Amino acid sequence: QVHLVESGGGLVQPGGSLELSCVDFGSIFSSTAMGWYRQAPGKERELVASITSGGDTKYVDSVKGRFTISGDNAKNTIYLQMNKLKPEDTAVYYCYTVKYDLYYWGQGTQVTVSS
Repeated sequence: QVHLVESGGGLVQPGGSLELSCVDFGSIFSSTAMGWYRQAPGKERELVASITSGGDTKYVDSVKGRFTISGDNAKNTIYLQMNKLKPEDTAVYYCYTVKYDLYYWGQGTQVTVSS
């Protein structure tokens, strides 16, 4: 059974940094990809960053150069380092993993960028 647990969200001032973590508990099957979506109030969910089991990464244009996704296969954990945060980064961030073409989701963690 896949069970994703996110942590690291919170309130930060513009220009600040946060690191999100997502741990995949309880699954003995390896993921082909993991990543982060986010959803702001009144907006559609968007893919922020992803990483494959081979280490290939992708980012939405709005976070390139500011966010970095990384993974630790031994710990079944991915991280999202977010720097130079902007108010428009405010959203609930959801971790996901893909196993055998099925998507599994975490519960979400709130990130608020405000002065």
